[in-house]
Amino acid sequence: MSVPPPRTDDDVPAYWQALGLPGLIDVHTHFLPPNLLRRVWEYFESAGPLIGMEWPINYRYDEDERLARLRAMGVRAFTALVYPHKPGMAEWLNGWAVDFAARTPDCLHTATFFPEPGAAAYVAKAVDDGARIFKAHIQVGGYDPRDPLLDDVWGLITEAGIPVIVHAGSGPVPGAFTGPEPFEAVMDAHPRLPAVIAHLGLPEYDAFLAMADRYPNVMFDTTMAFTDFTMRGQAPSARLVGRLPDLQDRLLFGSDYPNIPYAYAHQLEALARLDLGDDWLRAVFWDNAARLFTLTAP
Repeated sequence: MSVPPPRTDDDVPAYWQALGLPGLIDVHTHFLPPNLLRRVWEYFESAGPLIGMEWPINYRYDEDERLARLRAMGVRAFTALVYPHKPGMAEWLNGWAVDFAARTPDCLHTATFFPEPGAAAYVAKAVDDGARIFKAHIQVGGYDPRDPLLDDVWGLITEAGIPVIVHAGSGPVPGAFTGPEPFEAVMDAHPRLPAVIAHLGLPEYDAFLAMADRYPNVMFDTTMAFTDFTMRGQAPSARLVGRLPDLQDRLLFGSDYPNIPYAYAHQLEALARLDLGDDWLRAVFWDNAARLFTLTAP
């Protein structure tokens, strides 16, 4: 590891500059309507007994401050991962996301969906409106990704070639349809789907990473992976870390900002201390996402 990792957020720009990068691309950040975001924060901050540890929100600021902090660290492009937890929310969230992307040019226009009548129609509209990434939160939504109401949705996203970040793993707590089997059935039906498995598939890492061997467009984001919060004092699995060099071109940097209980810099530090080399870090922090979203250096 030739470049010392950042220890604080103030260290982040010097870190990516030392790697020879033009900045960072973060594919897993959350911007939501203010009232909804407050409820998300309240959930995390009260979920200690459920997840087994406290989860304070480290970036509990208003929208302008959250954007300013991302930009100050050199995050050149990011997402506004919106997601519904019940029917009737997704289309409204997509409308909000259109406005947010219009006033936030460094945000990759994000959209979402839920298994409900009309889902294919509003997903098609989101594609027409310029969505560049979708979010599917199987755990929070509590839905079966194999639901027939989503057949056309997965097909539309596949044909459009738009990446969809999928939280299908059972972390931090399992859901009725989390784990690899339900989503692997979706991939069997739509093998070209450009799916980005969130959190490396936490905690079912091996099964989700194995999907890369079968489906050419499956990717993974690094969100919360290998952080002290996630590892809880355990060392990373040598088998898991050993898989990551072979997946160098399939990995995208993600943070879960602002909904994280530690400094943003710690996510970069956690990946750097895997000691997989500067080329691997450059691919994860910039190159892969820049290629996926056709982004150029500022």
